[in-house]
Amino acid sequence: MKILVADDDPQFLTALRITLHSQGYDIVTARDGVECITVAVAEHPDLFVLDLGMPKMDGMGVIHGVRGWTEAPILVVSGRTDAREKVAALDAGADDYVTKPVSIDELLARIRALLRRVPQDGASDGDRPVVTFGDVTVDLAAHAVFRNVNGRQTRVRLTPTEWKVFEALVRANGRLVTRQDLLTEIWGAGHVNDTGYLRLYMSQLRKKIEPDPAHPKYLKTEPGMGYRLEVDGGADSAS
Repeated sequence: MKILVADDDPQFLTALRITLHSQGYDIVTARDGVECITVAVAEHPDLFVLDLGMPKMDGMGVIHGVRGWTEAPILVVSGRTDAREKVAALDAGADDYVTKPVSIDELLARIRALLRRVPQDGASDGDRPVVTFGDVTVDLAAHAVFRNVNGRQTRVRLTPTEWKVFEALVRANGRLVTRQDLLTEIWGAGHVNDTGYLRLYMSQLRKKIEPDPAHPKYLKTEPGMGYRLEVDGGADSAS
């Protein structure tokens, strides 16, 4: 897997390049936004690790620039902590956002989680991971969800965060995903007690996915533990 790391801090850039290379990744780098676009066009990375505060073109400009032609995941690693900056980056097309300083273990975990979305080399459209249950079809490679409505496949519009929650449950293949694991993977280790986030997003997902959101067949709650996707649609569970 090829990762493009773009940051104007030479020490951070060097440290991350060495660390990621030691994990077996192919690394290319850029020190400003314009160079990042140029390298991306030439190298077609599988993942972007991107700072926002770069010269010549900031990270937001890069996100807008590359989202027109690539679906490669974008991980923003920035010193900017304002929630509005984070929301703006995610709305522009970033897939995850973590603030500096960040532990290398957490950064590697986020990179692994994003790279699980990337189709393996040589995979054809027919090899793309697709999960179907009830009237719902999930294309994991395309980050797309469809429902069969009156005999027609209709796209279900999920927000980036809704997709992250749903994808984690789909990839767990029926296994329990704990609240702590979901909160850590999606919002970071500092949010492991913010279970209200999950209740909100599970409620929204059920409205979009379930035939009867008040009596969920698929998106199940395991009280006090977490959630699972039950593709066989067994007995209802409490929300």
